[in-house]
Amino acid sequence: MDWTVLPKVELHLHLDCSLSYAVVSQIDPSITLEEYRTNFIAPAKCLDLADFLKRAPSSYPLMQTEEQLRLVTLDLFEQLRGDHMLYAEIRFAPLLHTEKGLSARQVVASVEAATAEAVRSTGIEARLILCTLRYYSAAQSLETVRLVEDFRGTYVAGFDIAADKPGNVIDAHIPAFQYARDKGIPFTAHAGETRGVENVWDTVRHFAPSRIGHGVSSIQDPALLQHLRQEQIHLEACPTCNVQTNCYDTYADHPIDRLYQAGISVGVNTDTRTINHITLSQEYAKLHETFGWDAKSFYNCNRNALQAAFVPDDVRKQLLARLAEGYQRAL
Repeated sequence: MDWTVLPKVELHLHLDCSLSYAVVSQIDPSITLEEYRTNFIAPAKCLDLADFLKRAPSSYPLMQTEEQLRLVTLDLFEQLRGDHMLYAEIRFAPLLHTEKGLSARQVVASVEAATAEAVRSTGIEARLILCTLRYYSAAQSLETVRLVEDFRGTYVAGFDIAADKPGNVIDAHIPAFQYARDKGIPFTAHAGETRGVENVWDTVRHFAPSRIGHGVSSIQDPALLQHLRQEQIHLEACPTCNVQTNCYDTYADHPIDRLYQAGISVGVNTDTRTINHITLSQEYAKLHETFGWDAKSFYNCNRNALQAAFVPDDVRKQLLARLAEGYQRAL
C-alpha cells in the first residue's frame, strides 16, 4: 500500500531537527549537500543519544532571525504536506534562538506567525510546544513555560522538557511543571528513551504529564503499564529514532507493537525528520513490514494521538471526523 495517502497525526516533532536541504541551502548557500548529509543527518546507528544529538546544533545558526525562523517553519509544513498530515504538534526551545539578538518572546512570535501562515496555506492543523531542556536552570525552565502562558489563545499550546544530561534531570524543573499545572497549561515530557523505566516513574510522579515523549522503556514494568492505562497517559513513540540512538539493536526489537497490543495509548512519530532522515510514511512502511501493522492499526494510533492532542474539544471533534473520513476515502 502507498502509506502516503493515509491522513496522519504527529505529536512528537522537533522543528530545529527537521530542516530540509532546500531550506538549509536557501538560508546558507555555502552549505553543500555533502556537508548537509554529514552534519545534519545521523548514521543509521549511533553510539547513544548523546552521539545522535551532536547533529542538532548544526541547525541553530540557521534559526536566529525572524525570517530564518519563518523559512524553517514553512519548510517543515511543506514536508508535512508530502506526508498527508492532518494534524501536527511542532516543538522547539525558544532560548536556543536568541544568539543574534532576538528575545525569546520574539522567537516564539516569529514561529507562531509562520505557523498561522502555513496552516492557512496548507490546510494542516497544528499547534506549537515550547521546550525547556534538561540542562537548563530552574529559571530558564520557568521563563519557557511562562511564554506558553503569555501566548495562550494562539497556536502555542503546550510545554515539554527535552535534550540529554547526565545525573538528576528532574529536580530543577519541578517548579516549571508545577506552574504549568497551576495555570492549566497542557504538557508532555521526554522520558524512558535511554534512561530506563525509573526515569518514566520519576517523570510521572514529579511532573504528572498527560503524555510522555518516547516512554518505551515502560514495557519493562507491568505496574507502570497499568498506571499508563489507568491514567490514560499517551506515549509519543518514535521507533526509528530509538533504534538510531541505540536504545534497541533492531527495529524488530522495538516495543511499540507490544505496547500497542497491551492497550497502551501510543502514537507514531518521526521525532526529527532530518537527523533520522525519515518521513512518517516511511515509518508506517517499516511498522507494516516489521509488525504487520495495517491501516486499522494506524487509524487507531492516530485516533489515540488526537485524543491526547493539545487542542480544544471542538477542534478535536472536527479532526477526529476528518481522520475517519480520510481513512474511508483512502481505503
